[in-house]
Amino acid sequence: MALNELCALLIILCVIPLAWRDARDVLLPKLKQERSFQHITFGVAFALFVLWSADAGVKEGLSIHFLAITALTLMYGWRSAFTLSIVIYFLIALSGEITFFQLPEHILFSALIPITISYCVFLLSYHYLPRNIFVFIFVAGFLNGGLTGSLHLVINAGYLLAITDYDWQTIFDNYLIFTPLLAFPEGLLNGMTLAMLCVFKPELLRVFSDRDYIYNHYHK
Repeated sequence: MALNELCALLIILCVIPLAWRDARDVLLPKLKQERSFQHITFGVAFALFVLWSADAGVKEGLSIHFLAITALTLMYGWRSAFTLSIVIYFLIALSGEITFFQLPEHILFSALIPITISYCVFLLSYHYLPRNIFVFIFVAGFLNGGLTGSLHLVINAGYLLAITDYDWQTIFDNYLIFTPLLAFPEGLLNGMTLAMLCVFKPELLRVFSDRDYIYNHYHK
């Protein structure tokens, strides 16, 4: 295992105990007790498995894919979202799309960091913007998804520059240049998902509360 992979693994191992407590106390009991929640969670996991496996790229190692990580984070909370992302990436490794040695890097850069960004943007919008459903959908969903997707590519570009033989111009021309093209559809994917959940299944959004976003319209 290379040094960069070992560092990624150590970071993940430090976070797993925090995530596991939430998964043990909240996610797993709900999966056991609510069949509808179980079906939805399996559906979400399958959809993300397909989405994250569908890499596209011009050069080897410079592949991109949609994340939909903002919707996952706001549905399950950052801890359970991280736990689910570990399971999904483990299944992706089992399928042969990535090697098990690459697993820590993918979990860190395509799951933990984007989940952290998404949750931080949500918290900022929750505390500093008016609490209404439109702010939740457009800021915590649409803008958050686009920003998270863009920062994901920027951070990955810096990491690829450090660990690969590609120079900056190659990374920019074959990877980073797609950032503006992916930002809007990534935001749209997350924003539309949250909009539909707010209307039809608000109980599936762990961070959403009618008290805050429907009945409480003042700026706190």
